[in-house]
Amino acid sequence: MLPLHEYYVQSILRHRPVVPPANSGVSAQLSICTEYQIFMKNAALGYQSFKASMFVEANTVSSRKSTSLTFLSIFGNGRKPQINLAGHCDPASNGCQKVSNDIRNCQNQGVKVMLSIGGGTSGYTLTSDAEARGVAEYLWNNFLGGRSNSRPLGDAVLDGIDFDIEGGQLHYVALATRLSELSRGGRKVYLTAAPQCPFPDEWLDDALQTGLFDYVYIQFYNNGPCQYSTINPKKFKDSWNRWTSSVPAQKFFVGLPASQQAAGSGYVGADILKSQVLPFVKGSSKYGGVMLWNKYYDDRNGYSSQIRDSV
Repeated sequence: MLPLHEYYVQSILRHRPVVPPANSGVSAQLSICTEYQIFMKNAALGYQSFKASMFVEANTVSSRKSTSLTFLSIFGNGRKPQINLAGHCDPASNGCQKVSNDIRNCQNQGVKVMLSIGGGTSGYTLTSDAEARGVAEYLWNNFLGGRSNSRPLGDAVLDGIDFDIEGGQLHYVALATRLSELSRGGRKVYLTAAPQCPFPDEWLDDALQTGLFDYVYIQFYNNGPCQYSTINPKKFKDSWNRWTSSVPAQKFFVGLPASQQAAGSGYVGADILKSQVLPFVKGSSKYGGVMLWNKYYDDRNGYSSQIRDSV
């Protein structure tokens, strides 16, 4: 398993800001791997990654309706898939099975618990459709509705898979299709994705075109050609329109940094979001809400509380 400082360096490649490690002494009451906080129309959603000891507390807030565990960051190229929860437990020694009760407690409160695969590391690639289907079956048997004697998170059944793909070969159509096939006739497996705003996405476009994805969280930050700017709002509007008209997903979310420190660029002040951005995106029937990166910075900036009533 990567040392914490290495994990955070690798996890920020392309778009991820550094979040304080668990042993840094910074905010022991927060999930250190927190990713996104999502607010939907009429029902705010929080999508954050995982800290075992804080699972129940973090999800007693009614605005958080979805949580993602990050990451299953090693798979493909003949390797056994491996989950890395940034040092909070050791899956190799079955140390993460203890979180099963926490996962179920979240689900009992109406919180969907997802597993995010990929991330900003170089530890994953798919070399063929056959290998992609094999990874899908591993995910199904070890985290979803299948059966395995070595489930890394114990017997809790997760609600779906989030695709955070930033490299590797293009066999994600086969992976998404096989996951969908395995869930037919049983408990629904939700599929979500978090592409950056340039369209089409370099790695996931073919998979997104299958219509198998429920939600798409578009990252409108760290991407000058398509992020929002008061000087040239047209580039954002054109990107939003292209995503919502070209990808057959149910709902789309505007992904933004929760503070100026949360990303290199793309921060939109709450007043501007409410007066300029939201009136535009709400014109789409596919508008789902706002995604914020991330809870660590949101707690310090209070961004979500400023926009909650307008989303």
